[in-house]
Amino acid sequence: MSETTELLDLYERMAVIRRTEKAAYDLFLAGLVKGTTHLASGHEAVAVGASAALRPDDYVFATYRGHHHALARGATPEACLAELMQKATGLCKAKGGSMHLTYAAGNMLGSYAIVGAHLPMAVGAAWSARLRGTEQVALAFFGDGATNIGAFHEALNLAAVWKLPVIFVCENNLYMEYTPIGAVTAADHPAADRAPAYRMPAQVVDGNDVVLVREAVATAVDRARAGDGPTVIEAETYRHYGHSRTDPATYRPAEEVERWMKHDPIDVARARLEALGVAPDSITVVDDRATSTVAAAIAAAKAAPDADVAEAFTDVWADGGAQWRV
Repeated sequence: MSETTELLDLYERMAVIRRTEKAAYDLFLAGLVKGTTHLASGHEAVAVGASAALRPDDYVFATYRGHHHALARGATPEACLAELMQKATGLCKAKGGSMHLTYAAGNMLGSYAIVGAHLPMAVGAAWSARLRGTEQVALAFFGDGATNIGAFHEALNLAAVWKLPVIFVCENNLYMEYTPIGAVTAADHPAADRAPAYRMPAQVVDGNDVVLVREAVATAVDRARAGDGPTVIEAETYRHYGHSRTDPATYRPAEEVERWMKHDPIDVARARLEALGVAPDSITVVDDRATSTVAAAIAAAKAAPDADVAEAFTDVWADGGAQWRV
């Protein structure tokens, strides 16, 4: 696959994710999405770039801001939107919702609402891969706020001690919910600056450049598969919406928002494509295809039947049932 073809593919994935998240926003306003949503528009390059560096059988763990990670691992916009709308065709048959999207077929093993809770789980998945000799790696995405809790440090420490094939990717969007991470953290880079304490390599990368993210994760993956242990990657990015759907994000300085909006990951990828000689009309074709894909997904999700309440009692135990086995 040529560099141009690969970048066009990455661009289209980001375009689909951006439009899917906009659809989630609009459907929420229309009263069709129950509960809240935590959107990640502006983070697309982190999810798409990282997934491009992984094998299909590698493991991915995400935060409650996990729509883009499920989509990057192969979940369809229709299944994700149907899940948010509590439809029978939802990704988790309406049992996960926005905050718990899971796509096991793509080894995307969950979105977790408890901050940092999935970091030790990723370590466990990496340990499992080591014991089974599969050369799989585990990758955990987390926000900058998670770097100030115990699970972050415990996960990094054990991963380093056992040299496990796990990659920790911090999506540093500057805010831990509503508080600037810099106001409560001594380190300039809350994830990367702490990695040396665990004798672990770290890299700070422009999280809005899908190519740079892919390259950084690819290097970390190679290290992990070679048995050289874990890596911390801090991807600097910015969310276009507030912390959750109910947050207008008025605490963010206008000039900061304007500066980051000019460094949109979609625009960065488009500029790279144009620098490679791709005609603007060819990029527009990709944009139009992404728009059509998500429009069809919205229509299909709206038309899908509501989830059956009986589904709440399935998949409770390993045999798929709801009763304790005797």
